[in-house]
Amino acid sequence: MMEKFIQDYKESHQHPLNQLTHAIGIPMIILSGGVMFWNWKWGLAFFIFGWVLQFIGHLIEGKAPAFFKTPLYMLVGPIWWVKKVLGRGAKN
Repeated sequence: MMEKFIQDYKESHQHPLNQLTHAIGIPMIILSGGVMFWNWKWGLAFFIFGWVLQFIGHLIEGKAPAFFKTPLYMLVGPIWWVKKVLGRGAKN
C-alpha cells in the first residue's frame, strides 16, 4: 500500500525544481524539531523556510501538495526523501 502512496507522490513531484525544493525543505522541516531544543528561533526558522520551499516547489510544479488529498502524505514525503537519498526507487 505504501508503494501506491509513493507512486502518487512521485507523480505530483515531476519538475526538477520541485524535487530540489523538497530535497532541501523536507530535511529542514524534520531537523527543525531537534534544532528547537537548542535554539527555538533557529528551529522555527528551519520549519518555516522548509515549508516555504515546499510551497514554492508546488507553485513551480503547478500542482497542489499531496497532503491536501490526505494527511498521510505528510509521512510519505520524508519516506520519499530517504529513498531518494539512498537511491532506492525514488527516482522519477
